[in-house]
Amino acid sequence: MNYQWYPGHMTKAKRMMQENIKLIDLVIELVDARTPMSSRNPDIDELGKNKARLILLNKSDLADDTKTNQWFDYFRNLGYFVVKLDSRSKAGMKAITPIVNEACKEKIERDRKRGIINRPVRAMVVGIPNVGKSTFINSFAGKACAKTGNKPGVTKGKQWIRLSKTLELLDTPGILWPKFEDQEVGKKLALIGSMNDEILNTDELAYELLKYLSEEYPQLLEHRYETDATDPVRIMQQIAMNRKCFLKGEELDIHKTGKLILDDFRSGRLGKITLEFPV
Repeated sequence: MNYQWYPGHMTKAKRMMQENIKLIDLVIELVDARTPMSSRNPDIDELGKNKARLILLNKSDLADDTKTNQWFDYFRNLGYFVVKLDSRSKAGMKAITPIVNEACKEKIERDRKRGIINRPVRAMVVGIPNVGKSTFINSFAGKACAKTGNKPGVTKGKQWIRLSKTLELLDTPGILWPKFEDQEVGKKLALIGSMNDEILNTDELAYELLKYLSEEYPQLLEHRYETDATDPVRIMQQIAMNRKCFLKGEELDIHKTGKLILDDFRSGRLGKITLEFPV
């Protein structure tokens, strides 16, 4: 399966971000803690060069804790400010304001020396679709400022949000990039829901997930689905039978079973899973 999704509004969104970057002091980049490298848009590094940078390892509640800690160290060693975050429960949220101040201390000190009081830090919130930008903004602000959804493409335009006298956020649409050079990246983004499922073969995607889990997290498969098989086809069949996913008669409903497995993974019901490890 070829993984690619780049609807027209993403080109417009990228252009808008390029036009607004000159107003920005800090780039806050959300990545999915289950795929911290694959969920980074490579265009962001070019966009945010010469700006302070903060990476939020969001959805850390869904990821393997040991691997999340390794990714935290990986990004920090590259010179980024980093926070592990679960935007929905607000876990990690209190750490952000002090780190924003630390990341922008040169700008704040420069303003102070010039006699500029309370000029807010302006931060652009960026990330790929469905990584949780709007949920983060609403949790950080303590109120509903940004429209949220559990599918990609909810945020279509920019939105300035004033959080306090000292901080303003620019919410931006989630953007991918025009072509995935590595289809493994595309597959991981499809698995975490950053592409539109309607353009994907979800049956094949579920088989790919089962193959990975049988190698890296077999105990989670066994615990959730009561299966001891190792072959993805056999695992799928056992899950279909155990969950009574049938078409007419006794024919197994593989499509329904595949969607069930993907939903269990994306929601965390399968357990804490990370799809890639730092090198």
